[in-house]
Amino acid sequence: MSEPDHPRRCVLVAVDMERYSPRDNLRQYQAQRLFREVMAEAVASIGLRREDWTTQQSGDGELAILPAETSELTVVADFVPALDRILREHNRSLLPEAKVRLRVAIHQGLVHLTGANGFPGEAVVEVCRLLDADPLRQALDTFPRASVALIVSRSIFHDVVRHGYRGLRPERFAQVRVAVKQLTMDAWICVPDEDVSTVPWTAPAEKTKPVQQSDAPSDVPATYQISGVTTHGPTVFGPGGTAIGTVHGAWNGRVEP
Repeated sequence: MSEPDHPRRCVLVAVDMERYSPRDNLRQYQAQRLFREVMAEAVASIGLRREDWTTQQSGDGELAILPAETSELTVVADFVPALDRILREHNRSLLPEAKVRLRVAIHQGLVHLTGANGFPGEAVVEVCRLLDADPLRQALDTFPRASVALIVSRSIFHDVVRHGYRGLRPERFAQVRVAVKQLTMDAWICVPDEDVSTVPWTAPAEKTKPVQQSDAPSDVPATYQISGVTTHGPTVFGPGGTAIGTVHGAWNGRVEP
């Protein structure tokens, strides 16, 4: 088995179309063409070369590994606004069912570029999980007139956004909690020209631990419930116990701590 190449630190951009699957075949074909045109136009408009991007296509989007010399600032501050502006222009003349709206995730990290079936690397997994985060989907649902919703990782926010470089406004980014599969992390969401601070972002559901049953005896007196009547100690109620007087209802089998 051959040794892997040395990983390279790269900027990663993952993009996905909203509501692609419900489109019929012709609409999907048209949406793919529009997606490719808009991406190429946006990249060229900020002085980058689309052919330098290493991409993995998915029909309704792509994962892009940018050249090592690409600035994270350029991608966040220039590419995303350009993508939003150009997509708005294209969508203006389309019927509602033909419009394309995009979710965009940006991250950075080490990536192997010569994987046998993709791009191995934790950074790749993380940017794809960010793209699939519920808060990012919620952003497009909340702002139906928006063309692009952006989510950035903690490192992108702290290294680039929070400093306000090149007109970036950190107050326009909302911190959210992302929980997708095994990944749980903080991220920041922005929708161009919208105030995301007003959105009650949905928090991920808490994972509950299963209750552990134990057969070990306990020194704590048990509590039994019978038709809403509570008493302490096993001498009156319980499996095989003796009831003094008349009790209405059967023992429900529960032992409450």
